[in-house]
Amino acid sequence: MEREAQAKGQAPQFVLLTSYIGDHIAVAAFNRPEARNAVNAEVAAELHAFVLAVEANPKARVGILTGNGPIFCAGADLKEVSQGRDIRLPRLGGFAGFANNPRAKPWIVAMNGSSYGGGTELLLACELAVMAEGAVAALSEVKRGLVPLGGGAIRLPRRLPPAIANEILLTGEPIKAQRAYELGLVNRVVPADRVMDEAIALAEKIAEASPFGVRTSLRLARQTLDLPIDEMWRINNETLVELYNSPDFREGPRAFVEKRKPVWHEDS
Repeated sequence: MEREAQAKGQAPQFVLLTSYIGDHIAVAAFNRPEARNAVNAEVAAELHAFVLAVEANPKARVGILTGNGPIFCAGADLKEVSQGRDIRLPRLGGFAGFANNPRAKPWIVAMNGSSYGGGTELLLACELAVMAEGAVAALSEVKRGLVPLGGGAIRLPRRLPPAIANEILLTGEPIKAQRAYELGLVNRVVPADRVMDEAIALAEKIAEASPFGVRTSLRLARQTLDLPIDEMWRINNETLVELYNSPDFREGPRAFVEKRKPVWHEDS
């Protein structure tokens, strides 16, 4: 799209806007408001590449995923699908290049508006979420002859009681922001004009913490969903060795005693 616009002498239209807030907070924003930020192949490829770049950046500690316009993400671009794109061909990183992208660093979804289908699967793929008042979230695939295969049918039953998860999955009906908060799907519900501020505030708290501590805590939290408790205790005890060898293990207590902010090791 960018090359086509340049050839016609128009300003390029970037489908994904990426940036950093300081050194540690990465931001990716869907930029297809005219298509309700629906995800096409171009968006997926660019988000996948950006996530990989964030993972490889030793200074980056946390990411924020948001959208421009009144809708966060309407899911897959059904216009592209209707024109013959073979959805059986897997995309790198899963839906939107993100839903199944291996990540060691946490991401916060800043839901500036409602999400549908794959957009809600991106909510479920992130570690924390801020949602705009008045927004809704829906896994609406069953209403379109589709199935939530971007992680919705996998993650939602792990997050909610079976009856609630099944109702959302099988009816395709949306849930309101306050209900999503009550169910524990989101961390904050705020006015739309405060969504990014709240997401940044959460990201700053994470960025201030030990990179080793954040990365390792996230890894353990993910593993405990799938492994028996005895296996988790074994992994937990093995992690003590990693902790002891981490520079952050020495810096954190030293900074506390010296009454200063810790200077974390970027590669820890």
